[in-house]
Formats: sequence, structure tokens, C-alpha cells
Amino acid sequence: MDKQTLTNLAGLGLRRSFISEIVDTPPANVGFYEVAPENWMTIGGKLGKQFKALTERCEVICHGLSLSIGSSDPLDETFVHDLKKFMRKHHIRFYSEHLSYCSHEGHLYDLMPIPFTTEAVIHVASRIRRVQDILEHKIAIENVSYYAAPGQEMSEIDFFNAVVAEADCNVLIDINNIYVNSVNHGYDAETFLKAMPGERIAYAHIAGHYVEAEDFLVDTHGAPVIDPVWQLLDKAYDAFGVFPTLLERDFNLPPLAELLQEVDTIRNIQHNAHHRQQVA
Repeated sequence: MDKQTLTNLAGLGLRRSFISEIVDTPPANVGFYEVAPENWMTIGGKLGKQFKALTERCEVICHGLSLSIGSSDPLDETFVHDLKKFMRKHHIRFYSEHLSYCSHEGHLYDLMPIPFTTEAVIHVASRIRRVQDILEHKIAIENVSYYAAPGQEMSEIDFFNAVVAEADCNVLIDINNIYVNSVNHGYDAETFLKAMPGERIAYAHIAGHYVEAEDFLVDTHGAPVIDPVWQLLDKAYDAFGVFPTLLERDFNLPPLAELLQEVDTIRNIQHNAHHRQQVA
């Protein structure tokens, strides 16, 4: 199908620290889980068995960390073929990645910004199309946080939209990244949001960040989501309809119960937005 869709609307990023809790007592409010395939593709033993049990009972999707779609290095097609086998083994239908790069003659262990240029649009889009050809389905590309824009020839939103259109891929809309970038680079978050290709949105990320200064935020996924980001998610639903949304938390992990409260917040915002749209 042209645009893959998730069955459920509220999700949670899976972490090893709480997989046992989830397998033993699956939370009723979590509709799907997201994993970084690089962290699970070669896992065996107890964790491997738990992961298999989870994928047999729950909807799981993949969000990549190391594809380095914007790199000048050759595309790692071996990894993409291994990913395809992993996804088929666990009946995972969906894969997303960052619009960034993380390698240059070796891994850099960070997500680096791609120059906002026409040349980069053509380069990145061709690599996305190649990945889609190998996987035999469209992937979703995420708008990323960035702290510098080297060689900029166009705006961030124009670059993102050009890549997505040229690659004919789907979109993973990261709400926190829009907010962080709007503060760091001085643009209006809602205007940026509404300029995104809503018809291509497959699902969303929402997360917390670190406040370094009033005008400098760091996208850490290490804190609770703040009210302005929740409000921006609500505006996204009003603009594009309610779409699946996943809570990311990578550092300073609280007890699972606290994460589930934030998942409930996603569900409540979705419910209210859906009600508004029905009334309208």
C-alpha cells in the first residue's frame, strides 16, 4: 500500500529496563511499541525470548539510528537487507529513520544535520528510494533537531518537504523537534507545523528536552513533555487529523508507571481532538 498505517494510536518507545514488566503485564493504554532495530537484531538469550514474545502479542515498529541516510559514504545495503530479514522474522511492517547522517568514513555516534541544499535533496532522496526498493515498502523520514545549518541554501521546511516529495516517502513528524528548532532558530512552530505534508504523516514522536538557556534547548528525550509541546501536538491533530503518536524517553528513565501517565496524556489529547472534529 502507498501509505502504511498503524493499527493503534498511542505508543511507547521500548527500553530493555522495562521489557520484563511489559511482557508480564502488557499495559492496556499502549497500542504499539517502537524499537531501534540496531539494538535488537542480534539479541539472543532471555532478552531475545522476551522480545519475540512481545512481537507475537503487540504491534512493534522499527525506528533506525544508524542508516545515515544523508552521508556521502556508500549506503549500507547489507544492513538494509539484514533489517528486512529482522522485520520479516518478527512480522514488523514499519520502518522510519532520521533526516540526518551519522557517518563519514566511519560512525560519528551522533545525528548530524544535512546541508539544506538542492544537491543534498537529490542525494538523500535517491538513497531513501533505494532503501524503499530493498525493503519493498515506503519508509517514514523524521524531521530532526539541529543546532547549526552549514551551507544553507533553503529553509528547513522547504528542504524537508523537497526531500520527502523527491523520495516519495512517508513522514514521521517529531513534535518536540519542531518546538526545539523553533526556539533555537527563531521561527514560529505552528507555521512550520502547518507547512508539513500532512497527507504523508504516518505517525509522530513526542518527547521532552533540556533547557540550556531561554533561547537554547537541547533535544535529549530525558525529561517529561512540557505543556507547549503537548499544545503543539493538539494543533497538529487539528491541522491534519488524529494520527498515531509515540512517547520517546531515552535517558533519566522514570518508573514505567510515570511513562504510562504520559501515554495517557497522548490518548486524552487524541480523544479530545477526535471529538472536536466529529462536532465540526
